[in-house]
Amino acid sequence: MEIEQNREKCLSILKEYTKSDSLLKHAFVVEACVSAYAKRFGEDETYWGNVALLHDFDYEKYPTAEEHPYQGNEILKERGFTEEFREAIMSHAEYTEIPRVTKLQKTLFACDELAGFITAVTYVRPSKSIDEVQVKSVKKKMKDKGFARAVNRDEIISGAEELGVQLDEHIQFCIEAMRENKDSLGL
Repeated sequence: MEIEQNREKCLSILKEYTKSDSLLKHAFVVEACVSAYAKRFGEDETYWGNVALLHDFDYEKYPTAEEHPYQGNEILKERGFTEEFREAIMSHAEYTEIPRVTKLQKTLFACDELAGFITAVTYVRPSKSIDEVQVKSVKKKMKDKGFARAVNRDEIISGAEELGVQLDEHIQFCIEAMRENKDSLGL
């Protein structure tokens, strides 16, 4: 479990495989949201944060549904990560058909698409600051199918449902988690 508690080692793996600034930022915003939920639920913030940090680490190198997150799972297995850690990452992709049963699995899934979407909403605000983002602006943009087309709105909605949190509350919670880390996230 030692490597799973070491953010620097996890960050090193992320940067070894991910060079794109946007993918790195995505890892960090998802980490911020998942870590905040860990704190809320009384769970291990470092462990949960590291799962979030590494959830897409293999995506740049292995972007297809046939490869991601399967390749990453094998890489993490070779590096000594536990099945529990790897299973949480595997379950974030709907097409793996791995059921999300733990609170961590549900939280990662709930935060993944939403964190990316909130980031996109932030970039279209006049100041490009997370401080200007509100729940109503996020929900309004969710209705605009042309905006951030790659983000699966159904997964945002079902993620909140699986987590047992009202959508508005979930959006607000993630906005606040991102605000608390806005300087390091560049938001």
